[in-house]
Amino acid sequence: MKAKQGVIELLNKVLTADLTAINQYFVHAKMCANWGYERLHHKVRERSIDEMKDADELISHILYLEGVPNVQRMNTVHIGETVPEQLKLDLKAEQEMLVLLSEGVAHCAKVSDFTTRHMLEEMAKDVDAHIDWIETQMETVKQIGVENYLAEQIKKDS
Repeated sequence: MKAKQGVIELLNKVLTADLTAINQYFVHAKMCANWGYERLHHKVRERSIDEMKDADELISHILYLEGVPNVQRMNTVHIGETVPEQLKLDLKAEQEMLVLLSEGVAHCAKVSDFTTRHMLEEMAKDVDAHIDWIETQMETVKQIGVENYLAEQIKKDS
C-alpha cells in the first residue's frame, strides 16, 4: 500500500526518536543495575524493551506503506549521571516524543491515513503513561528525598 503524502517522513522521525530512546533507557537501566538499584533497573529496562517493540512496529508499518525505514539516523542520547538527572532527561525525551506523535496524529487525520493515525495514538497513550510514571517518581524524590527514594530501589534479599 502506498503511503499518503508526508507519512513516511513522519514515521521515520518517530522511528529516530524511538531508536534514540531505546539507547538512552538501556544505558540508564544498566547504570541503575550497576549502582544496585534493581527495582529501577527493571522498570527502565522494561521501557527500553517497549521502545524496541514500538520501533519494530514502526519499521513494519513503513515497509507496509512501501517506504524505507531510516535506522541510521539517531538524535543525541542524553545520559544522566544520577537517578534524578536520568528522570529529568527521560521526561524531556518523552515530552518531545508526545509532541512528535501529536503532530503525526494531526497530519494523518489531515491526509486520511486512519491506520497510521490509530497506531500513533496508541503509542501516545503509552508515552502518556510513562510521563505519568516519571512525574510520580520525581514527586516522590521531592517528598521523601533522593536517599530514601534510592533506598527503596535496592532489591531486598528474600
